[in-house]
This record gives sequence, structure tokens and C-alpha cells, in this order.
Amino acid sequence: MKTSTAKSSFNHLRGLKLAALAIGTSFVLAGCAGNPPTEQYAVTQSAVNSAVSAGGTEYAAVEMKAAQDKLKQAELAMHEKNYEDARRLAEQAEWDARVAERKAQAAKAELAVKDSQKAVQELRQEGMRPAAIQQK
Repeated sequence: MKTSTAKSSFNHLRGLKLAALAIGTSFVLAGCAGNPPTEQYAVTQSAVNSAVSAGGTEYAAVEMKAAQDKLKQAELAMHEKNYEDARRLAEQAEWDARVAERKAQAAKAELAVKDSQKAVQELRQEGMRPAAIQQK
């Protein structure tokens, strides 16, 4: 008989723990949902500005458009006090902007390498000309 009472008591405590956990989780989620993601928004705005400065609109137009569109959607979600969506959209916009910035940097580096290779080729050709032609 003692085992059935112990099992009943255990199940009751387990149920209370689960209920407390559920209530605590809902409070945490409600607290997060109630705060505007102003810090994330500022970080995203900075990332978009850096990507634009790096040439993202020229070298990574698709990623820049995605970042700017998501940033606008995040702003709208903030105005509607839908902070969870605003945070998610701002994070996505930040990563799109970072990808655009890296692609722009890579494209610029590739152009610099091609220019250097062209200059080296021109110097080689210059060095192969006969000395008489160079003196004229």
C-alpha cells in the first residue's frame, strides 16, 4: 500500500514541476516578446550600411535587396509591436547584409588580382621588346 501512495505522491510532484516549468517558460517568452529588439535592429542597420559601403549594391545586389527588404519588414513588425517577428527578420537581414559585404569584398579582391595579373603581363611584354625599339 505504501508503494501506491509513493507513486501517487511522485506523480503529483512531477505534475507540479511540469506545471511550474510551463508557467516559468511562458513568463520568459512573454518577457522576450514584450521587449522591442532595438539592439538587434541597430546592429542590423550597421551591417546593412557596411555592406552598402563595401559595394554590396553593385557586387551582391540580390543579397543587398534581401537585407534591405527584411530590414523594412522588421521595422514594420516593430511598429506593430510584433517583436518576435521583428527580431527574427532583423537577424536574417543582418546575415544577408554580411553575406553581401563579403561577396563585395571578394569581387573587389578578384578584380584587384586580375588588374595585377594584367600589369605583370604588360611588364613581361615590355621586357621582351628589342632594346632598339625601346630606345626610340
